[in-house]
Amino acid sequence: MLMLSIALFLLFLSPSRSSRLCSHLCRCYEHSDLVDCHARGFEDVPHGLPRGTWLLDLGGNKLKEIRSRAFAGLWSLRILVLSDCIIQALQTQAFFSLSFLEKLDMSRNNLTQIPPNFSESLAALRELRLDHNALVLLKPPGLEHLENLEKLDLSHNCIRSLEPGAFRGLSRLRHLYLQGNLLGVVRDGSLTMLPALEVLLLGNNNISRIEVNALAPLRSLSRLGLEGNHLEHLNFKTFLSLHTAATHLQLAGNPWNCDCDLHRVFSKLLSVRHLHVDDYRNVTCREPWQLAGASLAWVDSQLCVAETVTVLVITATVIVTVFGALVMAERKRKKLKYWEQNEEEPQEQ
Repeated sequence: MLMLSIALFLLFLSPSRSSRLCSHLCRCYEHSDLVDCHARGFEDVPHGLPRGTWLLDLGGNKLKEIRSRAFAGLWSLRILVLSDCIIQALQTQAFFSLSFLEKLDMSRNNLTQIPPNFSESLAALRELRLDHNALVLLKPPGLEHLENLEKLDLSHNCIRSLEPGAFRGLSRLRHLYLQGNLLGVVRDGSLTMLPALEVLLLGNNNISRIEVNALAPLRSLSRLGLEGNHLEHLNFKTFLSLHTAATHLQLAGNPWNCDCDLHRVFSKLLSVRHLHVDDYRNVTCREPWQLAGASLAWVDSQLCVAETVTVLVITATVIVTVFGALVMAERKRKKLKYWEQNEEEPQEQ
């Protein structure tokens, strides 16, 4: 984002001197190699763009589809903006020639899938924005050639599941944004081969369960956002597999069932030195209804007290019952023995 901001800043402050080689309707800047084709009504990628173009802004057009080799010859391109273009499809080799591209912004389009050959010409890409599209499923091999990718934004799509191996090849990925999707379960194997991942944002999905080993491959994770999901309980072992120096968790906005088990889990989380629940004071109860809306931090010490009292009452009741039964049995035994003795005395006489 910093690189793009600086580039756009230079673009708008540069002199309005246009290159003779510039495509019709676009604005080119000879000394900065920036080309502004933003919101010009294009339905296809324009021809005649300068070969030395470093940044190309095509956002806000009506491209709908990126044709094969649409950017042929633009070997110097480092930043490509294709946001708000109503893009629905990408043809094979759509990004041919863009072997040195470092940032690609395709946010706010209508893509429903990532084609299998999407990443073939994008080995140098470091940042990819696909947020605010209509993606439903992530599966290999769409992203596997993005070996230098550091930031991937897939937020605010319609993604329901992460196929095993969907992130294969992304060994340098540090930031993964998946908030605002429709994920229901984080399954074992869905986050494999992400050894460098530091930030994983899964907030505002429909997540109700995280399988025990789902987070185990994330050896560098420093921030995990799970706020605004459908979590009612947690398994402490799920987080025990995180072995980073410090991992910060966001867990507020879930419909927590505040029972003694949940109290134990949060107590363990808070006691582990490298785990930090940043929004613990904002974690509130949904169930039982008597605690609805109450802060877990306020009631957690009382949760197990009630359960302990209940257990003690039940235990005491059982002990009293057993003791009573033993007393009754002893009395019965003594009475029976007394009768037997009384019966023996007349016979002796």
